[in-house]
Amino acid sequence: MKAKSKRSRIRVSSSGFKKQLSLLPGHLIVGLWCLLTLVMLFWIVAASLSTAPEIMRGETLKFATGLHFENYIRAWSTNSISTFFKNSLLYGICAMAGSVLVSAPAAYVLARCFFKGNTVIRSGFVTAMSIPQIMVVLPLFSLATRAHLTGSKIVLILLYIGMQVPYTTTFLITFFASLSRVYEEAAAIDGCPPMKTFWKIMLPLAQPGIVTVCIFNFMNVWNEYFLSLIFASSEKNMPVGPGLKSVLTAMQYTGDWGGLFAAVVIVFLPTLLLFLILSRTIIGGITSGGVKG
Repeated sequence: MKAKSKRSRIRVSSSGFKKQLSLLPGHLIVGLWCLLTLVMLFWIVAASLSTAPEIMRGETLKFATGLHFENYIRAWSTNSISTFFKNSLLYGICAMAGSVLVSAPAAYVLARCFFKGNTVIRSGFVTAMSIPQIMVVLPLFSLATRAHLTGSKIVLILLYIGMQVPYTTTFLITFFASLSRVYEEAAAIDGCPPMKTFWKIMLPLAQPGIVTVCIFNFMNVWNEYFLSLIFASSEKNMPVGPGLKSVLTAMQYTGDWGGLFAAVVIVFLPTLLLFLILSRTIIGGITSGGVKG
């Protein structure tokens, strides 16, 4: 018996070793990609603390003249990064709140109620996710012009909410479908109407999924470039995407490359910190949406 158990342990260990060996190429590719990304991020941070002559001479990592934190102050004030930052923050928060307010009730009904046309509506949301923005930008711009919304922040807020609704609804449909029906049955026995059941019971239960989809929506809006380039007609309405492009254009005449890289760090820092701090919440929200209750 001992010999058999020993042989079985050897087979298990050998099969585990073979499995790990087969995964080695993938681990190497991911490791190299992570290393390259970290090197690039480190170089950008180092450049943001260097002077323009040091960057042009390739002496970014030497810090011969010290660390120049004034680049961040100059980027925040002189290069209008503060305005772009505040605009992106406004657009991201409005898109998160608006998309959830629209999508959560729709996702709940589509996930918990079976009616004629349910599948068609679900397919419509999935199809809307696959439509490229460039195909709808001209009709949207025409509608915004007729409604006299161009040149204001309102048009971008409405567009960002509308663009996030298909993805948010599709994501929350899966999450609401994973919740147990026991809660609704208990609420119905106590005389709780369906709408109150949704707002008081089911919506709080879907909090992990809502937090996860809000994080994704915020990151999508923060990194968006094409729509904001078309509809943000003035600098006061620009988010960080086209804002950085305008800063880069200005750098060709001023040569403040240290301020440019400082602006880049300021722009990507919020999404990086958001992902690092809430990574477990994101993973938990994704995985729990695939478990049926």
